[in-house]
Amino acid sequence: MEPAFWHKRWADNQIGFHQGQVNPYLQAHWPALGLAPGSRVLVPLCGKSLDLAWLAGQGYRVLGVELSRRAVEDFFREHGLEPEVRQQGAFEVWRQGDVELWCGDFFALRAQDIGDCVGLYDRAALIALPPQMRAKYMEALSASLPMSCRGLLVTLDYDQALLDGPPFSVGDEEVRQGFARWQVDELGAVELIQESPKFSQAGVSSLLERVYRIIR
Repeated sequence: MEPAFWHKRWADNQIGFHQGQVNPYLQAHWPALGLAPGSRVLVPLCGKSLDLAWLAGQGYRVLGVELSRRAVEDFFREHGLEPEVRQQGAFEVWRQGDVELWCGDFFALRAQDIGDCVGLYDRAALIALPPQMRAKYMEALSASLPMSCRGLLVTLDYDQALLDGPPFSVGDEEVRQGFARWQVDELGAVELIQESPKFSQAGVSSLLERVYRIIR
């Protein structure tokens, strides 16, 4: 998607993708990854997610990447934090404590920017991207993250022909192909169609939310 699309969504407060609570998959499955306290965790396309604060509260150093300055501002304001702000390359970096949010285009990241991130958490990044950008995104992660990296990935799987994204449908086969250099294990799948009127009204009969453990 073009940057203007997401800037407008935030400006118009059309952020249905934002969750008002910490993601239950994160709480249930993250501890089993066994990452040492103090590990650096990459959260791409993070918005103002409450998951960022949860990860920091578990003792991790969080590196979120977000295009929208509004989202970054909202995160720190809503948590009552006063960050330091600096420019680093193509990014405006906001930092307070163990949370560091890089405001800018994810695809402007360099390998050295995230090469020490041994954790990865993607709840709404992959499914926010159209097909060509998804392939580029997964390749960037595989090329830049270290061999010791491990994390969680959450996707949606539905009949894309019936409804345009975002959020986009990302099937199991695409996940495994895109992360071919990773060990990919599906941890669970939940049917969401009964609580998703936007999808059911479009004729979608199944909306599966899948969670994966991925290990580099």
